[in-house]
Amino acid sequence: MGSGQHDHANPRELVVKRIALALLVTAIATSAFAQNLPPGKWWRRPEIVQILNLSEEQQEKLETIFRTSSSDLIDLRGEVEKHNITLRGDLDQPQLDRPTIRRDAQKLSDARGRLFERELMMLADMRAVLNDSQWNRMRSGLLERLGNATPQRPKMNERQNPRRQR
Repeated sequence: MGSGQHDHANPRELVVKRIALALLVTAIATSAFAQNLPPGKWWRRPEIVQILNLSEEQQEKLETIFRTSSSDLIDLRGEVEKHNITLRGDLDQPQLDRPTIRRDAQKLSDARGRLFERELMMLADMRAVLNDSQWNRMRSGLLERLGNATPQRPKMNERQNPRRQR
């Protein structure tokens, strides 16, 4: 008798685990590209302006792109959070309704996709403001030096270790 109950519970647990995994993967994918830029209005940080040699015109264009995108990003992040709350509520029910969970998970996935697309288009617009040399400096050590302050300093030859963590 106990074995039958356990077998019956496994499909539910499997659904919950699959949805949780899908949400985690989507969250990581959505935010991964944002880690390619220093936090905040990086084009206004004096050290970045100096290293990239950003002109006033470039800074103003980047500011305009940010302002134009901000409202959309706020709305899209709110939409993602609303769908997260709805899905969590679905999963907290004593009786799981698979079609409802599937529908709400799809809505969340779609909302995350729209957020990712908008963030990516903002990044593409910002990339278009930078010349190739500036972009390459952004992608290289600048981010590590300015955006990722860590309490411990990695050794120069420890570039293989982060690959193991992926």
